[in-house]
Amino acid sequence: MADNVLAIVGRAIIPKKVRPDLRLYLLKAGYVDVPFAMFGVLFFANSLLAYLVYIGYFYASIKEAAYGVFTSGFVSFIAFATMMFLLLFSTSVVLYFIWNIRIYNRTKEMEFLLPDYLTLVSTNLKGGMSFENALWNAIKPEFGILANEVGLVSKRVMTGNQVTEALVEFSMKYDSPTLRRTVQLIIGEIESGGRIVETIDRIIRDMKKTEMLKREMAASTVTFMIFIGSLVVFICPVLFALSLQLFTITSGFLGTLAGQATSGSTGMSVSAPKLDQGDFRLFSVLAISIISIFSSAIISIIEKGNVRGGVKYMPMFLITALTIYFLATAVFGSLFGGIAIGG
Repeated sequence: MADNVLAIVGRAIIPKKVRPDLRLYLLKAGYVDVPFAMFGVLFFANSLLAYLVYIGYFYASIKEAAYGVFTSGFVSFIAFATMMFLLLFSTSVVLYFIWNIRIYNRTKEMEFLLPDYLTLVSTNLKGGMSFENALWNAIKPEFGILANEVGLVSKRVMTGNQVTEALVEFSMKYDSPTLRRTVQLIIGEIESGGRIVETIDRIIRDMKKTEMLKREMAASTVTFMIFIGSLVVFICPVLFALSLQLFTITSGFLGTLAGQATSGSTGMSVSAPKLDQGDFRLFSVLAISIISIFSSAIISIIEKGNVRGGVKYMPMFLITALTIYFLATAVFGSLFGGIAIGG
């Protein structure tokens, strides 16, 4: 019963014009049906969070302002609606990011499994099977995502669709030039009545050569990736920690000179720095975080040719760099603490 209510709410907040495109998009991420119940849960969770934020921050301010009844209601509505919109927008962005990464991983896994699957298809064709039977009999559990997709193709063919149409629909579901070119070549041989076995074998050889070239290119750039990784994970945090200690020592000296110039009769004009240690520490943490995120993206572009493959590096780079920064800050603080105090 609760699932039905959540599904109804989730379906209500998704516009009808968006639902077909959303279903096609989620099919790429592995969802057979649109998870309307999950959207309902997120809607209620965001509503509760917006209510708590409103009670905690806005209600008291609106009450103290002593507005009229109409004005108070209008301001409360605008504040709650704005928070609700921001929360729903942020949730949508996070979901899109997660689904996009999932689609990317599924596509790469499919491209990795495709040569082995086509090898089995070629073997079945050489054994005298028809093309359709060769496709269906090549489905094995170890092919995972690819096996599921070919299974969907077989169901469409059984319900009256042409095998070429089903294959084209399958290839268009994923943003994979390799998959699309493979399907186009196979369909071209089917329609022209050519030797499809030789075409499949040639496709398999080309895909394996391409994969080998990609690995060689990635191996040739290992030096650059190691340099960027060591720069971000170790050198950058240590330099920021050292700069923090230098700033602390300099601030101590300038503060002491400012106090002596104020109490003495000299004509010196010395002022203590307006930036404190906490601000510099916050700046260091933000700078290291930004550098870590963009460096992981650069390494991903060098290694895989795109940014999405570097998402897995971002938490590792970020956590490691910040850990080394705080450890280096503690070590330098114990080494130079006497100088700072003496200043």
